[in-house]
Amino acid sequence: MYLRATFIALAGCLALGAQELTPVNPPAADSQSAVKEDVPVAGQFLIPPGTKVPLSMINSVSTKTASEGERIYLETVFPILANGKIVIPPGSYVAGTVTDVKRPGRLKGRGELYIRFDSLTLPNGVTRDFRARIGSLDGRAAETLDKEEGKIKSEGNKSGDVKVIGEAAGAGATAGGLAGAAAGHAGMGAGIGAAVGATAGLVGVLVTRGPEAILAKGTTMDMVLDRPLSFTSSDIDFSNSVGRSHSSDGPGPLPSRKSQSSQRRWPL
Repeated sequence: MYLRATFIALAGCLALGAQELTPVNPPAADSQSAVKEDVPVAGQFLIPPGTKVPLSMINSVSTKTASEGERIYLETVFPILANGKIVIPPGSYVAGTVTDVKRPGRLKGRGELYIRFDSLTLPNGVTRDFRARIGSLDGRAAETLDKEEGKIKSEGNKSGDVKVIGEAAGAGATAGGLAGAAAGHAGMGAGIGAAVGATAGLVGVLVTRGPEAILAKGTTMDMVLDRPLSFTSSDIDFSNSVGRSHSSDGPGPLPSRKSQSSQRRWPL
């Protein structure tokens, strides 16, 4: 009887050891949830922050006429894709706001525009609100972009001002020389005429502002998203969207105004 009890106890110990050595499988539910984390949600299309969206101006804005709070309107000119589908097609509308305006000075300084982008409307009417900034500006434009501050600056015109004063002095010297020659004092007349002409040219520069900062209709730029934009399959259903011509078709950026500095800006 003693041996029988010992055998039963030994069998029990072996069974317990076998249970401890048996690997424990993770719950099926945890396994499924881990798989789901790696699989994108079906029917969801995400455009990540930092995405650049090419735009074109529909209206025009200038430091000469713009004011803080004025609205600007643009449209997309290149499709943006997510998960292999077009999410933002060309012709989608973007609305923005002029947040600050600074006109150019009369002797120095440049015109400055600050703008931000506020909303996107797809051709089917689906809208998303956000805040985005300019990432780049049309390479044909005379204006420059300060990416850190989001500031659009007009071109400078210091060399043009110097040229205007020089041409005024030259014209004055010629006229004074002719008048002096008639009176028998050609050298003196030329000197006086040059001084008078330079003064007139300086006055013309002082009363004339430098080039304005202008975003003309058709000017292109990149909008950089500051947050993700999420869409569902129904949001990007464009089957019932009405086709239309591009509203931003226009001449684009204006040519450099430095070439205009040769025009006389002093009193005759």
